[in-house]
Amino acid sequence: MVYLYGTCESFSVTHHNSVIVLSKYDRKKKMTDLTSAQIRAARALLDWTQPKLAEMAKLSVPTVRRMESARGPSASTPANVDAVCRALEAGGVVFLAPEENKDGGPGVRLKL
Repeated sequence: MVYLYGTCESFSVTHHNSVIVLSKYDRKKKMTDLTSAQIRAARALLDWTQPKLAEMAKLSVPTVRRMESARGPSASTPANVDAVCRALEAGGVVFLAPEENKDGGPGVRLKL
């Protein structure tokens, strides 16, 4: 993972004749589509409390509570959404966009 100014970007690395190729996959759009239900589910998968997520994301507990409420992540700044995303991903969560889920809705799972 490479983190650049408020975006979470992934690169797949391949080797070909001693050349390293980085293929960019931008998750910025995916993060803006993050739902409060995904945050709550991800936290439950990790067995984290709201204070634990706040600590790991370096945010306040009220910020995490607000992001998990009916107002959702859109009530927070992009930097805060990014911080929560990074903290949960570092804990082993993978966020699934609706098109990645056979039922068509956003979801979460743990890394294998």
